[in-house]
Amino acid sequence: MNLPKVYIDGHVGTTGLRIRDWLAERKDIKLVTIPEALRKDESARRDYMLSSDITLFCLPDEAAKEAAKWIEGEDARLIDASSAHRVSKGWVYGLPELAKGQREKIASAKLVSNPGCYSSSFILLTRPLIDAGAIARDVPISTHALSGFSGGGRSMIETWQSEASGLKGLPYESPYALGRKHKHIPEMMAYACLAQEPQFLPAVGPFFCGMRVQVPLHASLLQAGWTGAKIQEVLASRYEGETFVKVLPLKLEPEISETTFNPEVCNFSNRIELSVVEHPSGHVLLVAILDNLGKGASGMAVQNLNLMLGFPEATGLPV
Repeated sequence: MNLPKVYIDGHVGTTGLRIRDWLAERKDIKLVTIPEALRKDESARRDYMLSSDITLFCLPDEAAKEAAKWIEGEDARLIDASSAHRVSKGWVYGLPELAKGQREKIASAKLVSNPGCYSSSFILLTRPLIDAGAIARDVPISTHALSGFSGGGRSMIETWQSEASGLKGLPYESPYALGRKHKHIPEMMAYACLAQEPQFLPAVGPFFCGMRVQVPLHASLLQAGWTGAKIQEVLASRYEGETFVKVLPLKLEPEISETTFNPEVCNFSNRIELSVVEHPSGHVLLVAILDNLGKGASGMAVQNLNLMLGFPEATGLPV
């Protein structure tokens, strides 16, 4: 029996390492590894891509754009974990839970773009509300997102773990990229079906991995008749039966403590937990908890890989 060959281009980065860890013990695929001496050799990398059934890109954006050109007209298939192709024509967005039929699109695709960690959680929280008419497409939405420092890759990890940076042991979160338009914005708008750019407020916390994404909805932004309880019902119905998306019961203030929204609670799994908090004034807070290296990156890539190879979607993935 010939096992499908899977090649990770960029396997030494944080996303690539986690993917490799989760694929290493599998007996239903052949994980091929390029020799260290050839890891940056373009000709050798292309040969590995063309001889593999699926290649996973764990590369910087520009490198991913360049390498994707190498297989044009060939039968090789790609999953790109960078942000280079998330809204590109010809690429399928690799968020299986996005909408009805998305799994089938991923399964048959030649080119799949893995979602971003911030954006996938934002989209899973807001797209069902747009579809249900709870909020309008042009509503001004803001989102505050807190990530572990592994979300910024090797350079951010080294900075946060360095004694010289003054960040090691920092007892509070640090604002991140507040002065520039974040690369996740185009996909957040495209796949949440928003007509207006959301205000995105990312931050980095003093922990390695884990993520909490919050979307506050002022009562004035909700269409008439929409309450926190009704929004929770919409999310629960939308993701009923999903292996990796868990919608928790509606949360009221007496049930919330200092540890309720621990950003590390889903770490080392491919799970994402969605919560709805109802305020007495009619405001609603949407919260997503996930591992930025799990459902936010590496786990999502493995989930897409399974779909593309025709395997059960949860194969090799910790829930």
